[in-house]
Amino acid sequence: NIKSLNYLNNILAKIEANAKGGDEAIMFDVHGNLSEGSGDNIFVVKNSQVITPPALNNLRGITRAAAIELARKEGIDVLETNMGLFDLYTADEVFVTGTAAEIAPITKIDGRLISDGKPGKITKMLMSAFKELTIIEGTPII
Repeated sequence: NIKSLNYLNNILAKIEANAKGGDEAIMFDVHGNLSEGSGDNIFVVKNSQVITPPALNNLRGITRAAAIELARKEGIDVLETNMGLFDLYTADEVFVTGTAAEIAPITKIDGRLISDGKPGKITKMLMSAFKELTIIEGTPII
């Protein structure tokens, strides 16, 4: 993977999402496989399994790696595989990870509610575990 500082595609996707009333853009590769958000990695929860696109066409985010590790520590199966739009629409939960987002639930995609439209159990557990991790591992600045 090459990290480029050219975020034009991401910025344009975010502008398009905002123009349509969304908060975040979800990006797909040329084959229609789910790739990432405009500035985040994306995860789907289905049948208590955490699923995320393989880190081939997206950034191998540090927060992504932490979320995977935290899920596995909790005994949750994590699968890296290709997914499409249908997988997002039919997910039990969807969340994104990133430096700014940390771990944030996605409750609606294209105007469609994800499950009951509320953050799911696994997402909330990972948010809490990540907060604990950053408190423990954080470096005081004073």
